Amino acid sequence: MKTVSCIICPNSCTIEIDENTLVASGNKCPRGLEYAKQEITNPQRSVTSTVKTSFKHFPVLPCRTNKSVSKSKMMEVMNEINKVTVNNYLKVGEIIIKNIAGTDADLIATANVPEIKEY
Repeated sequence: MKTVSCIICPNSCTIEIDENTLVASGNKCPRGLEYAKQEITNPQRSVTSTVKTSFKHFPVLPCRTNKSVSKSKMMEVMNEINKVTVNNYLKVGEIIIKNIAGTDADLIATANVPEIKEY
């Protein structure tokens, strides 16, 4: 038996789940049951980070994946993020890396890169 703390809704259920049969108890809603099963079989996480830019006035750009990725792929995702340097002005939601690390998730900007006119 494994114990999972559900984060899907405000109930924050403590769910006990058998790793072999995926039979669970303690969930107050069906979403908690699905979350616990996924946490046991293929845990998923959103990745948030920063990427380098070529702009002196804005050296790093905050970013995140647009959907959760398998926890087992997180190091590959971070390795790709660390290789990138943004050279163009982006807005919130614009794609930095499409299908990052083959996860079917895109890395997107979470801030606007402000355009500064140098005189």
